[in-house]
Amino acid sequence: MDSNQQFINYHQTLMKLCHSKEFIQDTRRNKLTTLTALCSELLGVGRVSVWWLQNGGEGIESEILYHQGDGHRYEPIFLARQGNPAYFEALMQARVIDASDARQDPRTRAFNDHYLQPTGIYAMLDAPIFDDGQLSGVICLEALQPREWSLADISLATAVADTISLINTHEAWSQSQQQLDYVTHFDDLTGLPNLNSLRGRLHRLTLDDAPFALLWIDLDRIKAINDGMGQVIGNQIIGEVANRLRHLSIPGKDKIARVGGDEFLMVIRRQADPEALRQLTQSILTTLSTPMQLHDQWVSTTASVGISFWPVDGQDSDSLLKHAEAAMYHAKENGRNQVQFFNSSISADARSRFQLESQLRQAIRNQELDVHYQPIIRAGDSGLVQLEALVRWNHPTHGLLPPVRFLDLARSAGLMAELGMAVMRRACEHIRQAQQAGMQLPQMAINLAPEQLLDPQLPERLKEVYEAYGLSGQCFDFEITEDVIKADTENLRGLLKQLVELGAGLSIDDFGTGYSSLARLKHLPFAKLKIDRSFVKELPTDSDDCAITLSILGLARGLGMAVVAEGVETEDQERWLTEQGCDYLQGYRYSRPVPFDQLMMTVLKAAG
Repeated sequence: MDSNQQFINYHQTLMKLCHSKEFIQDTRRNKLTTLTALCSELLGVGRVSVWWLQNGGEGIESEILYHQGDGHRYEPIFLARQGNPAYFEALMQARVIDASDARQDPRTRAFNDHYLQPTGIYAMLDAPIFDDGQLSGVICLEALQPREWSLADISLATAVADTISLINTHEAWSQSQQQLDYVTHFDDLTGLPNLNSLRGRLHRLTLDDAPFALLWIDLDRIKAINDGMGQVIGNQIIGEVANRLRHLSIPGKDKIARVGGDEFLMVIRRQADPEALRQLTQSILTTLSTPMQLHDQWVSTTASVGISFWPVDGQDSDSLLKHAEAAMYHAKENGRNQVQFFNSSISADARSRFQLESQLRQAIRNQELDVHYQPIIRAGDSGLVQLEALVRWNHPTHGLLPPVRFLDLARSAGLMAELGMAVMRRACEHIRQAQQAGMQLPQMAINLAPEQLLDPQLPERLKEVYEAYGLSGQCFDFEITEDVIKADTENLRGLLKQLVELGAGLSIDDFGTGYSSLARLKHLPFAKLKIDRSFVKELPTDSDDCAITLSILGLARGLGMAVVAEGVETEDQERWLTEQGCDYLQGYRYSRPVPFDQLMMTVLKAAG
């Protein structure tokens, strides 16, 4: 057979193999097994092997070796560059190495004693393999007798090497596609399908005639848990909730997805009866509210659920999702831990909420929020010691709004950190205006939102604000709700320490409503406790409130901390608290929160 015909036969055989359905669908290892055996059969060589570069080209290691008569071996063999520099230099140039007399060829003779002679190899034909355009390995044809390599031999070797290169590329592509498919359709934390995956399912279901319900499930307390106990505990709760939803037995349950944060979606097929669905959903709420043990802690949470139906509440997936979410928010606004079905009035509420959120975002960024001030006085002589800064929003349509009307909205929209800094800047602006008028205002008490305390750059941001207005940290006392300090992490301790080092004081706000322990308080740099107004309201007639307040006062004295009582409204409350040794008082008995201009008039009047 002449060389041309031999060349044609080799390539016809290789192409027939590579285009066969069996080869295309086979595994990578089986493809290499078939190719090495084919090379040995067509060229009549004793050994065919595939090797990969290792350690940046410092050696090659075999993946597969076909030995004529003995079959395939998969035990790796390693050949180091050290001691064989000529071979590796030729290999790294990505050239074919056609050593007809390998034992004498300058490129391969260094292998003689430890590789060629022990294995009976006389001739070598090596062709480079590529991966994503980069040299990655070599296919090695080894003859067990002297041999001159023909052009047809070299052509086949390079064609097989190129085939292996294509296999590498396809494998890498397949893996990346699998990874992309997972990222695109599944949630990393829980392993549940994500919103993108659920949208596809909703679209397919809307092509059917069978009705179905879409449930939007939102956990009620996960943010407070994250803020108080840390993100790790929060993630564990989300994982446990996902498991409970996954294993919950509900007729018609079709698909569950996590759509971000603490929100889940569930599809229930062939369900259009609201009352039956309400009962099913109640079982979900009961399951999710069952306490869960995480390490040595028992934690419980509730959920709010909004429900939309196909086709009555929407003809497409986007409408169903939007309406289920709006119903969920309605459930939260009505007290949480409940179910709400979508209706037209909820749609109007959702539009109103969206509009209000947009207006709040604009008000924060345009510095349109205002701050009112309520005095904190010294018990006994009623001397003014602090002013608490309280945010207000003078809405163009709704008028002056107290924080209870928009803080939840700001929190759900992720605006609390921006809002907190807006209050800080406005308070600084007022302090400077008072200074320019020749008056020195007392220390400002300013609330720090939990979202602000999650920012490691908070001390630096506050320092920049101090410097921008020519103030020092001593002008401020930062109030932090008790829930936030439950985690007592190193990061929180470090951040609080930095705030104190910048001159500010620290107070625990709403004390008695959270879960603080003596151990936590002892190691955190707080100087004051603020007794929550709920314990002051019935003083001194309610024995339980008296006992709680006395225990807080005793705790504070033991820790060397001062105490502020919030919500003082009557002379009897003032007298009892003063007699029990409360240090400071705050409430409507002394003043409601007033705008800055009115505050200035009061201060001027007192000074005159």
